[in-house]
Amino acid sequence: MTATSERVQTSTDRPWTILLLLTVGWMISFIDRTSLSSAMADKAFIHEFALTTVQRGWLGSAIFWSYAILQLPMGWVVDRFGVKWPYTICFALWCLAAAATSLTHSLSSLIVVRLLIGASEAVVLPASYRFIANNFKESHKGTATGVFSLGGKIGPAIGAAVAAWLIVAYSWKAMFVITGLLGLIWLMPWLAMAKNDFPSKEQLALARRRATSVPLKNLLVSPVVWGGFLMTFSYTYFVFYCATWMPSYLVEQRGLSLMRSGLLTFVSFISVAIVAVVAGWAADRIIARGKDPLIVRKAFVVTGALGGMTVIFGAYVESQQMALFWNVASLSLAGIATANNLALSKLTLIPKPAVGLNTGLLTIATSLAGGVSASLCGWLLHIGGGSYTLPMLSVCVFLFIGAASAVILMRREWAPKVRDEAVV
Repeated sequence: MTATSERVQTSTDRPWTILLLLTVGWMISFIDRTSLSSAMADKAFIHEFALTTVQRGWLGSAIFWSYAILQLPMGWVVDRFGVKWPYTICFALWCLAAAATSLTHSLSSLIVVRLLIGASEAVVLPASYRFIANNFKESHKGTATGVFSLGGKIGPAIGAAVAAWLIVAYSWKAMFVITGLLGLIWLMPWLAMAKNDFPSKEQLALARRRATSVPLKNLLVSPVVWGGFLMTFSYTYFVFYCATWMPSYLVEQRGLSLMRSGLLTFVSFISVAIVAVVAGWAADRIIARGKDPLIVRKAFVVTGALGGMTVIFGAYVESQQMALFWNVASLSLAGIATANNLALSKLTLIPKPAVGLNTGLLTIATSLAGGVSASLCGWLLHIGGGSYTLPMLSVCVFLFIGAASAVILMRREWAPKVRDEAVV
């Protein structure tokens, strides 16, 4: 065994610790990604850049386009250069870019900075799911993905609340500097604890053979991959609607202060994070008792999608309290699908050699959902005269499509085909 392969092996000695670091990294990426949502609910920020509703949608969607474009290239980078150093470089870049938002003076410069953040954050999911696939067995994948998904829920929660407080206490410029630069602290434990997993020549050759065993065309013709794509798009559309537009909805339509809107957004995302972990754990326990992982995870995904559709109740109730209740409850119920959607679409039916490439494809779905959600909801808000009813209806439509795709397309016989089983 070479020195390099020994170093790679030691990275699995404490998989839960490394998973926790990856979860915190995912959380920080969401803080830097969604802090803009609080700024877009701030009248001073909107006035300084003279933003229309449609332009707010463009700005909110910018990060997702570069994020989507670089998913497959980042998957290639991680497969060939390991997780540690590509993640380190990209992490530093997005934190610095987030802080640099304070230096922008026009809509175009804002969009450039957001594109840079999206490009740098594109490394997170290909790297993280490659680690989970290599270090956790099936009966633990729901829990592992549930824990990891906490980052994507706690990040917007903390980001919305802290960003709102910093804007009120200081300014939107100070908020971007503080939230961006503080994230760099994460690099210290990461550099100290994550092992150098740069592959040896032998490991790189094996990775290439594995990659050719499930070529891209095998993924593109698999109904399972397209089912996962639709499920991921639909679920993420709702999450990013909440991350991008929830603070503005609470301020503009329900009359909350910016500070209260940040706190309620915090509660919503903390609730969905807790539900996501519990649902992932519950599914794992059912599977451990001998139940079919496919049926169990599909049931959780469909239940979560239907629960998320209750968001529409908030559009029609008159009471502010009931509107706020459904705002929190709908996102929380969607958490039933979170970990099981991740495990089902990215791990359960996907051959190990294709995990990185498939994750890249599904993260494109995530990115497209973010971009479409931000821009489409901005346009629907415009044609709806400032009412959030149409954006909420669009959430319900996509969640229904996601639930249907889980039921119809996620079948074992339609999983991607492996050309050479010997390399799995």
